[in-house]
Amino acid sequence: MQPKDIAALLDEPACSHNKKSKSGCAKPKPGASAGGCAFDGAQIALLPIVDVAHIVHGPIACAGSSWDNRGTRSSGPTLYRLGMTTDLAEQDVIMGRGEKRLFHSIKQAIDTYNPPAVFIYNTCVPALVGDDVDAVCKAAAARWGVPVVPVDAAGFYGTKNLGNRIAGESMIKSVIGTREPEPVPESAYPPGVNKVYNVNLIGEYNIAGEFWHVLPLLDELGLRVLCTLAGDARFNEVQTMHRADVNMMVCSKAMINVARKLQESYGTPWFEGSFYGISDTSKALRDFARTIGDPDLIERTEKLITREEARMKKELEVWRPRLEGKRVLLYTGGVKSWSVISQMHDLGIKVVATGTKKSTEEDKARIRELMGEDTKMIDEGNPRALLDVMRDYKADILIAGGRNMYTALKARQPFLDINQEREFGYAGYQGMLELVRQLALTIESPVWEQVRRPAPWAGIQRGTGTPLAAEG
Repeated sequence: MQPKDIAALLDEPACSHNKKSKSGCAKPKPGASAGGCAFDGAQIALLPIVDVAHIVHGPIACAGSSWDNRGTRSSGPTLYRLGMTTDLAEQDVIMGRGEKRLFHSIKQAIDTYNPPAVFIYNTCVPALVGDDVDAVCKAAAARWGVPVVPVDAAGFYGTKNLGNRIAGESMIKSVIGTREPEPVPESAYPPGVNKVYNVNLIGEYNIAGEFWHVLPLLDELGLRVLCTLAGDARFNEVQTMHRADVNMMVCSKAMINVARKLQESYGTPWFEGSFYGISDTSKALRDFARTIGDPDLIERTEKLITREEARMKKELEVWRPRLEGKRVLLYTGGVKSWSVISQMHDLGIKVVATGTKKSTEEDKARIRELMGEDTKMIDEGNPRALLDVMRDYKADILIAGGRNMYTALKARQPFLDINQEREFGYAGYQGMLELVRQLALTIESPVWEQVRRPAPWAGIQRGTGTPLAAEG
């Protein structure tokens, strides 16, 4: 990828903070990829396309440290869970055998698994030595008649967020618009629906299967999801994304370039929304109806929201007394730094501070809008700093990613995993109930009272069994 191409991705016109500053996203700096490089960002953005063969062109460590790094779920194919790599070794680099290994790797993947497409992820080593990945992909596609898509996202290009955009750019250039969707027969329309509309969800990864909480709602409204880029997606679904009536940018600005270019090329309107929390889920459904502008759809959407919110109010009444007034320290990044706050507010829970390490300026603006201008934002959260904030702000629980779990447990503090490795989905109305359940189970667990007690042997004189207080 040329420097001008990277600069164009960083200078994203649709980013609101870019419109204000006119300077684009921060340029890559030495060490900026330590928290996730461009290759990592590109792979996690596309890996949930479940029927594609994903081949990492580079040393095995790139695939070994990144394979299956999200808890995305599939309703069918599992090819995406197989880690494939060209496994470049020192002699391959010295002898210039990288392109040949890549060509034969593509052949092996096609012969063995017969995938509808093969994605090739370029990494630092082949990018540095100058392997022509694009040419190999074209030759392989011509040879075997299978789309072979290059994703040029060498790690040293920049951060994980840049890698997300590179992945989206690859889909725009090579995949989207290469196939037409199948029409929906009227006999398959949901009850009460006179017309079915096509929608896309960009930046939805189906972590822990949480999108399956939302999909029945969209089906009921007659909103056919052409593609979720990329959770539980199929290659042929990505090909049809250009025929959507409206696109939803799910929480993240990571692939905002996809939404913008679909609007520019095909006139597809888009909006940003979130399915975390009752109010945000209702707002997202309303935004679909409002953007499409069908009065019948708007009316049915309001009826669905009224029904679901009434159901949620009734089911949450059991849990609210157990959680209302609790104090939470939220240490995560990106969109979860603000979208989860909405869920907490719906429960009457106070968020005392939130992490912003991977949050954009717009994410931070949303946090201030939800929590006030004086809210505490944590940019760098080493274990000592997190524990100090928990103590100073009297937090009842730490909600963070898995890497912070042992920080909380060693300090004998309740912990709930909110990041991509989690086992439970928290999106949609049903996901809200799951979040409530997990919060209550975690905070009320009897283990915290037990581990905070003095050890049974505390105060016993060593070797005698006699309590120290009884001496003399």
